[in-house]
Amino acid sequence: MSLNARIIDWQGRVVWLVGASSGIGRATAHRLHTLGATVIVSARNAAALDEFVAGHVDSEAVVVDVTSRDSMRAACEAIVRRHGRIDLTMYCAGHYSAMSATQFDLDEALRHQQVNVGGVLHWLAGVLPQLLCQAEGGAPAHLSIVASVAGYRGLPRALAYGPTKAALINLAETLYLDLAPHGVAVSLVNPGFVRTPLTAHNAFSMPALLTPEQAAVAIVSGWRSGRFEIHFPWQFTWAMKALRALGQGLYLRLVGRALRN
Repeated sequence: MSLNARIIDWQGRVVWLVGASSGIGRATAHRLHTLGATVIVSARNAAALDEFVAGHVDSEAVVVDVTSRDSMRAACEAIVRRHGRIDLTMYCAGHYSAMSATQFDLDEALRHQQVNVGGVLHWLAGVLPQLLCQAEGGAPAHLSIVASVAGYRGLPRALAYGPTKAALINLAETLYLDLAPHGVAVSLVNPGFVRTPLTAHNAFSMPALLTPEQAAVAIVSGWRSGRFEIHFPWQFTWAMKALRALGQGLYLRLVGRALRN
């Protein structure tokens, strides 16, 4: 069952991707550009954005600092002034550093909150009034949030990252329930392991590791199908969903035992 309107044709759609200087965001921007969308890419790294624009005719770059509400609002207003609308916007900016409770770093934990959660709230403050206005007039309006399967359950060494992604999963579900009656589509992207600058520092083996290009294919396919939750790769994410279904006691015993072995 489709919870959102299926996006079959991207020709001429105005798409704003926040966090598109590398990784999943950049790969998704490239794929949407090849499908005919008008792509606006945002991030802090101006040089990386300019490089993308140089290789993608008619795409645009808008530099933003997601931790600044003023920067995000100004970016949204500039895009609407230029194009008159935002058909779909995706927040894929993120911060990640492995952290355990025995090596707690308050500044690093707060940085995760500022980028992964605070940035999304700044983005919503900018785009929600515009998307609601578009939907009221019968125009397309879709917002998409990139979280992670790391938000499904508590995981070792995910003390800073996991809680932010759990918050985004809850946020996306709430947004869907609030916005669906008003015609604004909401989708949630929960990737497994993807080869990006964020995961490059992981010292452990990452099962079912995907390239950013494979992730982009899965995301666009999910939008085409009208899915609310887009998760991949399925071999890994369904295993994580099975763990999510376990009672807390059983889950904690099983994972704790695995860590001791």
